[in-house]
Amino acid sequence: EGYNNPPVSGENLIGLSRARRPHNAIFVNFDDEEIPTKPLDAAVQTWKKVCTNPVDKRVEEELRKLFEVRPVWSRNAVKANISIHPDKLKLLLPYLAYYMLTGPWRSLWVRFGYDPRKHPEAKIYQVLDFRIRCGMKYGYAPNDMPVKAKRSTYNYSLPITVKKPVSHTVSVHDLKQGLGTSGASSAKKPASSRYKLKESIYIFREGALPPYRQMFYQLCDLNVESLQKIIRRNDGTESECTERDGWCLPKTSDDLRDTMSLMIKQIIRSTRPALFSSTTSNEDGKEQLAYESGEDEDDEEEEEEEFKPSDGSENEMETEILDYV
Repeated sequence: EGYNNPPVSGENLIGLSRARRPHNAIFVNFDDEEIPTKPLDAAVQTWKKVCTNPVDKRVEEELRKLFEVRPVWSRNAVKANISIHPDKLKLLLPYLAYYMLTGPWRSLWVRFGYDPRKHPEAKIYQVLDFRIRCGMKYGYAPNDMPVKAKRSTYNYSLPITVKKPVSHTVSVHDLKQGLGTSGASSAKKPASSRYKLKESIYIFREGALPPYRQMFYQLCDLNVESLQKIIRRNDGTESECTERDGWCLPKTSDDLRDTMSLMIKQIIRSTRPALFSSTTSNEDGKEQLAYESGEDEDDEEEEEEEFKPSDGSENEMETEILDYV
């Protein structure tokens, strides 16, 4: 009684730098009993409000077809398969799918009505959090790594700080107009591929370095036969879906990471042999694989300029949560 709240100001407030943007996504945890079968009414209304031109309707149909072919997608995989402005994608995804927060399909979008916990074939859509291992015991330090981090630790502000730079707010009017003011760089590319990402952003291929040191891959996007053999070890005998391993055998993720790390070490060995001049003959005796170099750095720079990561956590999954909560 008699207590008055202090005046709100930047000196005594610790909180989010901006109000949460309502994208009307439905979030599901692994231990939730039910999964949603349709979007929220607000998500339907929001998408109908901005879907006013034939291009948007065509993109909506393209995304529907993607979810028919494959019921679980990462946001980066969607970006690589259809051309849509990222701000419109944030409104379209909650219209067609729900977002998994925990479990083997965390950070992925799942088609409404599909429950991967009840379908053993959904094993191939599980997520693998892969991080390139750095350290002298691997033969190279972080500064020697020919793969850059998503964000620099020297230019990083916490998501709870108050005085952060204000990002450009996209209005409904901008979305209706197709965001035509995206700059001269976007005008150089045809409309059909202006917003598309490269396949390397979500597919792991033999002989190519990942574009970033931390990647979230779906198991079906590990395009290496030896990795697929690890995933398929229990095909047809899946008995239980667990929160840690999903439909895979225990330690499957660890085996995949070990194999992928060895492959990346071989790539770096072929591109920067000086780093491994002191390795043992035992290491040199291992099978050498013919690898090509990683992504073209100039292309990566251009891609990052168009798709700046959202302000938030270093962890991509947490960043996506910040984007959609």
